[in-house]
Amino acid sequence: MCVAAVAWNAHPDWQLVAIGNRDEFHQRPAAPLARWDDPEGVIAGRDLQSGGTWLGVTEAGRFVLVTNLRGYGAPDPSRRSRGELVTGLLAGKHDGDDLQQYNPFNIIEISGSQARFLTNRPEDTAANLPHGIYGLSNGRLDEPWAKTLQSKGAMLDWLGEEDSGFAPLFDVLADDSLDAFGTQPITPSDVAIEPSETPPFIRHSLYGTRCSTVVTVDREGIGRIVERRFDASGRPTGETEIGFGWPRIGAWP
Repeated sequence: MCVAAVAWNAHPDWQLVAIGNRDEFHQRPAAPLARWDDPEGVIAGRDLQSGGTWLGVTEAGRFVLVTNLRGYGAPDPSRRSRGELVTGLLAGKHDGDDLQQYNPFNIIEISGSQARFLTNRPEDTAANLPHGIYGLSNGRLDEPWAKTLQSKGAMLDWLGEEDSGFAPLFDVLADDSLDAFGTQPITPSDVAIEPSETPPFIRHSLYGTRCSTVVTVDREGIGRIVERRFDASGRPTGETEIGFGWPRIGAWP
C-alpha cells in the first residue's frame, strides 16, 4: 500500500474501517482479491512475483497492511519479501522479530483486540496502538503528507455519516489531482523523496495505483472487503467483494 487510513475501534458502529491504495510497477504480476487455499483462511490479493500480499484479513480477527518506507535508498533484492512478512502475520506465524532481514517498511497489524505498528527503520519498533484513526503512506506513521491527511479526513467524514455506502471512501482513493505542471512524476515508493502534493491515486503507464481497497467490520463481526483494480492508464479492470466473519471485541468504547 502507498496510502492508507485505518479507524480501529474508533466508532460505536464499527470495529474496523480501513482504506488504501496499492502503488506498484504495472509489470509486476498480481492475482485479484480472493480467499486463499490455506489453513489460515487468508483473504487478500497476491503478489505473484514474491508470493506475499500487501493487505489482507482473516476470519480469526487479523488484519495487516504494509507500506514501503522512503529515505533509505533503493531496495535490496537479496532481502526477504515484505509481502511474505504480511502473510506470516496474517497467519499468526510471525512474532515480529528479526525485522532487519526485510527492506524498509511500515505495518499496521490488528489481531484480536490488539493493534500495533511495526517498522524496521531507523530501528526495529513494535508499538501498541490505542483506539483511533491512523494515516500511513511511505513516511512515518501519521506523518502529515497531503494525501495521508486527505485520506484520514475522508475516513472521519464517512464515520460521521449514516448509510453513505462505500462511494465516498473510493472517491478519495480515486483522487488523481495533478500538480501545478499537470503531470504525475514516477516516484516508486522506495525512492527517497516524494513530491509533497502527490495525490492518493497515481496514474502513470509504468508505475501507479494498481488497486484500491476498502475493509469494514461492524460491531456484530460482519466484515466486507472490496478491491477495485486498474490498468496502466488508470482505467478500472475489475472489482471483487468478499464477506467474512470477525470475532466481536465487545461494546464501544
